[in-house]
Amino acid sequence: MNRKPLPYLIAAGIAVLAAVAWWQLRPDGLGEDFASGNGRIEATEVDVATKLAGRIASIEVDEGDFVEPGQILARMDTQALEAQLQQARAQVRQAQNAERTALAQVALRESEKVSAAAVVRQRQAELDAAHKRHARSATLVKRNALPQQTLDDDLARLQSTQAALAAANAQVISADAGISAAQAQVEEARSAVEAAQAGVERLQADIDDSLLRAPRTGRVQYRVTQPGEVLGAGGKLLNLVDLTDVYMTFFLPERQAGRVALGSEVRLVIDAAPQYVIPAKVSYVASVAQFTPKTVETASEREKLMFRVKARIAPELLSKHLQQVKTGVPGMAYLRLDPDAEWPEHLAIKVPQ
Repeated sequence: MNRKPLPYLIAAGIAVLAAVAWWQLRPDGLGEDFASGNGRIEATEVDVATKLAGRIASIEVDEGDFVEPGQILARMDTQALEAQLQQARAQVRQAQNAERTALAQVALRESEKVSAAAVVRQRQAELDAAHKRHARSATLVKRNALPQQTLDDDLARLQSTQAALAAANAQVISADAGISAAQAQVEEARSAVEAAQAGVERLQADIDDSLLRAPRTGRVQYRVTQPGEVLGAGGKLLNLVDLTDVYMTFFLPERQAGRVALGSEVRLVIDAAPQYVIPAKVSYVASVAQFTPKTVETASEREKLMFRVKARIAPELLSKHLQQVKTGVPGMAYLRLDPDAEWPEHLAIKVPQ
């Protein structure tokens, strides 16, 4: 009596194993022009991090919130940066004052040169008159019309006038040197102004970067830190899911992956909503196989070569259903290998309205 059910148990076990094997190996009914694989809905993730070390003043969003590009997500404490910015602006004003002073020095040196040039012309006129007087005196002395003393006095006056002209010319040269030095001071002052203004711009950029903004449309997946915490440069605050870059990753054997072209049409059916068929396109096909055995010798082993394929959903379609987009949801991807093949009726596109 105890042994009689044993054959029935064995038969039942065989039936279960056969059912499981059939379920795993059952044909998908799509034919050789189509391929399929299971995967999960994924999206590009973006970490929002600090550029500079500092304390978190506030976080403006919570987990699950939708954010738009440019929206403020968090604020860093900027009191120290604000103080440095005020100091840098004062340095700009100081450098500008120094530039104005240097420009005034240039104007002063130029006026001194004008004055020295006028003295040169005066001394030149006096020298010309002295030359003429000396020449007349020399002629009259030869004729004994004037005493030798008069000629000597005129010669001394001539030599004095020559010395005065040389001194006036030296003043002009000195004025030129003063102008060059003043102009150099102007350039130095202008460089100081530019450096100070660059410091202001840098600090202003740091203050602007202390307002952490959303780089793209997405959903806050989780918060890493809380207000009041101190982070180092590059410290992560939030993690965003980019809802404009959603895709499903699945794997195909080598004999099918070799027929896949970028842009090939894909239909996605997710387990959570099997009544919908979502269109997508192949955006990536791995160039290197995965799950590859150490040695590939037989045809059955070559079937183990799997290539990763990524099917991306159009951003235009996603923008209409941002509230419904969920990541991590499993589903099936159906890929058309032959662009001329007709999609079966149950894979006709049907998206939520």
